Amino acid sequence: MKKIYHLATCQTCKKIIAEVKPGKDVILQNIKEETITPAQLDEMKALAGSYDALFTKRSRKFQEWNLKDKTLTEKDKRDLILKEYTFLKRPVFIIKNSIFIGNAKATVEGIKKAIK
Repeated sequence: MKKIYHLATCQTCKKIIAEVKPGKDVILQNIKEETITPAQLDEMKALAGSYDALFTKRSRKFQEWNLKDKTLTEKDKRDLILKEYTFLKRPVFIIKNSIFIGNAKATVEGIKKAIK
């Protein structure tokens, strides 16, 4: 399976998708319009190893909700991602049994290799 969880309005997501040229066999899920299900998030966690790896503190909501002053558990991070799509670190690529999270240069290079 090849799947990309992204935000259609995110310029970084658009740039990475254009750069890696995922092909027509990839399922694109715009997480703002098609919310992530608990099963999808749990699948991502199984591949990533933790909800922390999927959670971003760069979301505006992280500041607005004063989460920086709280100690968040794995369950808290799972619940927050399911409640508010902006807490998912983006984009998330699932290629076969591998997951690639975020926009770091090394991550993008890994995606390119895996997608071939």
